[in-house]
Amino acid sequence: MTEEMRAHPWMANAAPGALQAMLDEIGADSARELFEQIPEDHFRTTPLNFPPALSSEIELKRDLLSKLKKNEDCEANLSFLGAGVWQHHVPAIVDEIVGRTEFATNVWGSYQSDHGRNQAWFEFSSQLGALLNLDVVQLPVYSWGCANGHAVRMAQRITGRNKVLVSQLSDPERLSVLRTYCQPTAMESHIEVVMVDVHSTNGRMDLDDLKSKLGDGVAAVYFENPAYLGTIESEAAEIARLARAAGAETIVGIDPVSLGVITAPGDYGADIVTGPVQPLGVHMQCGGGVGGFIASRDEAKYVLEYNGFLVSIAETLKEGEMGFGLACPHQNSYGSREDGKDWTGNSTYLWAIAGAVYMSLLGPEGFRELGTLIVSRARYAAKLLSEVPGIKIVWPDTTFKEFVVNFDDTGRTVADVNDALRARGIFGGKDISDEENGLGQSALYCVTEVHTAADIRALVHTLKEVLK
Repeated sequence: MTEEMRAHPWMANAAPGALQAMLDEIGADSARELFEQIPEDHFRTTPLNFPPALSSEIELKRDLLSKLKKNEDCEANLSFLGAGVWQHHVPAIVDEIVGRTEFATNVWGSYQSDHGRNQAWFEFSSQLGALLNLDVVQLPVYSWGCANGHAVRMAQRITGRNKVLVSQLSDPERLSVLRTYCQPTAMESHIEVVMVDVHSTNGRMDLDDLKSKLGDGVAAVYFENPAYLGTIESEAAEIARLARAAGAETIVGIDPVSLGVITAPGDYGADIVTGPVQPLGVHMQCGGGVGGFIASRDEAKYVLEYNGFLVSIAETLKEGEMGFGLACPHQNSYGSREDGKDWTGNSTYLWAIAGAVYMSLLGPEGFRELGTLIVSRARYAAKLLSEVPGIKIVWPDTTFKEFVVNFDDTGRTVADVNDALRARGIFGGKDISDEENGLGQSALYCVTEVHTAADIRALVHTLKEVLK
C-alpha cells in the first residue's frame, strides 16, 4: 500500500474510501456541497502545511517529548507572572482527593444518581458563598471570562436593558471574552460594552465619568476588586449605590484568596459576583478551563436566570437525613436545549471538588493568614523594586498581590528586560506596554505566598545586573 493510500493512524475517517462512502450514503457529490451556505471568501485558498503522519506510537511519543522539552515551567524557574493564572500553593491532599476515581471519572450521569458527588459540590458552593457573603453559587463554568459573559447576560435578562459599563483598565483577555458573549451589533440580543474612565493617580474607576454614563439603558456596571492591575476599589460601595439608583445591576469580579483581608462583595452591595476558581487549589495550566464562578443573593430574579447547575440541600422523609440535588435544572441548556437561559458550555466541575477541599483546609483564619502573607510579601517586593535605579512602582500601596512596575526611566523595553531575566531563570511580569493603558513600558508583577523573601531579593539583584 502506498503512503497516499494509507489511513492516518490517529484519524479513523482517513481510511481509503471512507469519505466517499459517507458522501454516497447522504447522496452528496462532494464535501464542499455540505458547506454551500458558507461564503466563498471564507474558505482557505492555500493548503495547510501539515507535518508528515507518524506511523507508530514510538515515533509519536518521541516527537511529542522533543516538543515538550522546549517548555520552561514555573518549578524550574522563578516566576512573577499572574494576570489570570496565578502560582499559588496547592496542598498535596487536594491532588489526592481530586484524583480519586469517584470524582475524577464521575462527570457524566444524571444529577439524581450520585448524592455523594452532589454533597461535595454543595460544600464548594456553600463555602465559597460564606467567603462572598452571598447565598447562591453556581458550579464552575469554563473560565472567569465566561462567568463575566454569563453574568452580564443575566443582568440583561433581569433589567431588559442592553448596555454594560466596565473599567477602562480591564483585562484585555477577559474583556475580549465578554465582548464575544455580548454578541455582534446586528443581533437583537446585542449588549453594548461602554468603557468608564479611571483616575491616572490611582487606577480606580472615575465616579464622575461613571455617573455621566449611567442611565435607563444600562443593565449592569462591572468592576473588579482587586482589579486586573492589582488595585483595590475603595469606592466599591458607592459604585454599587450609584448603579442601584440608576436601576442597573452591580457585577463584581473578585479574587477569592483576597477575601481574608478585603471586604466580601456581599457586604458592599454587589448583586452578582464572578471570579476565578484556579486560586482555590487548582494548578497553573493554560490548556483547559481553570474555572470561573457566578454567585448572587438568594432571590428569585437571580436564581431563575442562572445558566448552569445550582446544587441545593433539602430534608428527606427520614429525620436528620439530608438530600442533595440540583435546583432549577430545567432552565439550563441541558434541560431546555436552545430554550435554556444560556448555553451551559464546558464543565470544570472537578475544580469544584478541588475548591471544596482547599477551602475546608484553610478555614476563615487560614484565608486571613494567607491574605496577610500575600499583601506583606507583595509590598516588600514593591518596596525593594522601587529602590532599583530607573524603576518606578505605579500606584504603590494600593494593590493586593499584583502591581505595575514601570521601566520608562531605564531606557529599556519590558520585552528586553524580560528576555534578559528569562536567560537567568526568572519569568518577569506580564508585558502590558501594548495594552493602550497609558502606562508606557510597564509590566504587571505578581507575588504570592510561594515567593520567599530570598526569591524577591534574587529578582531585585538580577534586575540590577540586567539594567546596568
